[in-house]
Amino acid sequence: MALGFTQIVLWGGSFFLMAVVADPIVGSTGWPQGVVVSALSLAILVSGLCSPWVGRRIRRHGGRPVLIAGTLTLALGQVGLALAPNLPAFLLAWVVIGLGMAGALYDPLFAAIGQAYGAAARSAMTQIAIASGFAITLCWPATSFLVDALGWRLTCVVYAALAVVLVVPLFAFALPAGTRTEPSPPAANAAPGKPAAPCRLPGECILAVTFTSAAVIMTAVSVQLLLLLQAKGLTAGTAVALSTLIGPAQVGARILELVFGRRAHPAWALLVSSGCVGLGLLLLAVAPALAWLAIVLYGAGNGMRTVVRGTLPLSLYGQHDYAAVMGRLARMPLLGQAATPLVCGTLSAWFGLDLLLEILLAIATLNILLSLIVARRTLGAQVR
Repeated sequence: MALGFTQIVLWGGSFFLMAVVADPIVGSTGWPQGVVVSALSLAILVSGLCSPWVGRRIRRHGGRPVLIAGTLTLALGQVGLALAPNLPAFLLAWVVIGLGMAGALYDPLFAAIGQAYGAAARSAMTQIAIASGFAITLCWPATSFLVDALGWRLTCVVYAALAVVLVVPLFAFALPAGTRTEPSPPAANAAPGKPAAPCRLPGECILAVTFTSAAVIMTAVSVQLLLLLQAKGLTAGTAVALSTLIGPAQVGARILELVFGRRAHPAWALLVSSGCVGLGLLLLAVAPALAWLAIVLYGAGNGMRTVVRGTLPLSLYGQHDYAAVMGRLARMPLLGQAATPLVCGTLSAWFGLDLLLEILLAIATLNILLSLIVARRTLGAQVR
């Protein structure tokens, strides 16, 4: 649970920060709103480009030093935001935050505990996801309060202080030193005295595309959900109220995974996740009166997705190569997430929200098909 708290603080001060501080930043500085908002996409892009390198560092040195370094880097970027005298300095601060995100959020944390504990890490991953499931519910009101009381610059300083004073000690206390991985047999072509390179499975590209399509849907819904609900005839107040169901649905799905999913292969959870997201989007498109059920299904599927992206690679690759694999698998989804807000905004402006929802449905259908392929290969190999 302590590691789950670290994710609430770190996500609140990075990925979820812009939704609250964008307007105050534009209002106090006069910088273009589009450029200010796109700074988050810049950070996600940097994070995606750095993720494979971070995974290799965790594989070689263990998770504790990498996650601590990532947290301190993120805090440095937050201080840079607070001190930014102009727009280029502001964007540079988000580049630094992106470097920190690559080394401190879910993917490196899952890589660290998966490498340290092997198959036993599944329960820990689910508990972390449960504890951090209400990150938006907690961080958005807290950030709004801080901005009203202190201003957006000091709010960034508060998040930096929390990262240094609370998150760094928790990582130092809760994460084991070293790698603690089981030795893997050397590759046939490995040079004597040198460790084998992380293995690659034939289906790794399909798995990466599967995770990417799910991440794109998650990002698009996070950005466009309120507008999509209003386009289906709901009032703004009702749309906001219904959107609050996502957090409880995510946590509920993760609790079910913790209680009932331990003995099932993670590939089954992948199928449940993609199916729930696809069904939720379909209900929103064809039965707006059931928007509440659509959001619950989407939230449950998205909540399961967070756990699956940590547990499924661990079951496929094993403990030794897990950290490097997580770094590779994180790159494509993060790059997709970086581009999604701009693409969705352009599509909705040019063609309308109904077409955007149809495109998301098509991506969800693709995600289901890819999940079926991954599950068939994985479960079929397990049976053989």
